[in-house]
Amino acid sequence: MSTIPELTPAQARERLAHGALLIDVREAHERATGMAEGALGIAKGDLQAEPGTHLPAAEREVVLICQSGKRSMEAAVFLADLGYTHIASVRGGTTAWRADGLALVQPMQSDAERDFNERYSRHLLLPQVGVEGQKTLLASRVLVLGAGGLGAPASFYLAAAGVGHLRIADDDVVDRSNLHRQIIHTDASVGEPKVLSARARLLALNPSLDVEAVQARVTSDNIDALLEGVDVVLDGSDNFPLRYLLNDACLQHGIPLVYGAVERFTGQVSVFDAGRQRGTAPCYRCLFPEPPPPEFAPNCSEAGVLGVLPGMVGLLQATEVLKLLLGIGEPLIGRLLTFDALGMRFRETRLRPDPGCPLCAPGRAFPGYIDYAAFCSG
Repeated sequence: MSTIPELTPAQARERLAHGALLIDVREAHERATGMAEGALGIAKGDLQAEPGTHLPAAEREVVLICQSGKRSMEAAVFLADLGYTHIASVRGGTTAWRADGLALVQPMQSDAERDFNERYSRHLLLPQVGVEGQKTLLASRVLVLGAGGLGAPASFYLAAAGVGHLRIADDDVVDRSNLHRQIIHTDASVGEPKVLSARARLLALNPSLDVEAVQARVTSDNIDALLEGVDVVLDGSDNFPLRYLLNDACLQHGIPLVYGAVERFTGQVSVFDAGRQRGTAPCYRCLFPEPPPPEFAPNCSEAGVLGVLPGMVGLLQATEVLKLLLGIGEPLIGRLLTFDALGMRFRETRLRPDPGCPLCAPGRAFPGYIDYAAFCSG
């Protein structure tokens, strides 16, 4: 590596003026932030895969540049080993080029390409996401049940992350008492349907998305239509009948369900994927075979909730959704994560599928939807 000359940006620009070929070996989305004036953009992988296609004769002087100088030096060593005799690398890359006050130019790209590269630039730098992963997110469809305490922060982050189609279902309207925790709504939204308020804010954040607002109460009659074409369901509900309905429907359709719940100062998050992993992954009924008595399961309007707590839980839910869509990491399948805000502690409990579960036990036929309100009322 020591045999490869390292040039300062000024020296590189001088070589360029005398006929050297300056090549920026960063990825296209990185070059979108600005390239050294006069540089040609060829990603390192492409250059190394087919050097003869991209480079002139081996005797031509070639100067390589990247963000910091590391990748350009690696590519220079690679080319030198192939017999290219006039190869150099720019020390400090475009970072040094910019610091020295030398001109940077924007590569030619469409408005859509520019928005993609700029908006998701930090995602594109992650090997676990990258360009293909981001395109996967843009092609994904997520159903968010509820535009309240959990659905509000979760949908905000899913929209920011570029989940291309968000279907949000809620039949409620914005109340001033919602605003201390349901951050997607504003004081001006009071009295407006939550799904319309949420849609306006999400499109203001990321106007290229498809945000479908469904102002309806979710029931056994419409749940199948709501799940049509969906990749993941995020449970932002606040009542047991809807949670059991979501569990049963997602199991029937083989769609992972990202569960969340909050009360006072505690929250829970898990992922139920028994529909695709029957016998190895639990469902919601494995955790709660029967609903607790109503007096032991008050909602936020009855028990209260610390305003930031739904934000914490909704953020964790959004994280699980993105992991499921990208196929990365270890989702919370078979694990219940409990958060205690007062003690600032997380606790994980292992969940196992119930071999006698009336819904997800292997070989058990789907019994159909039931009267969930009656089931949860005892």
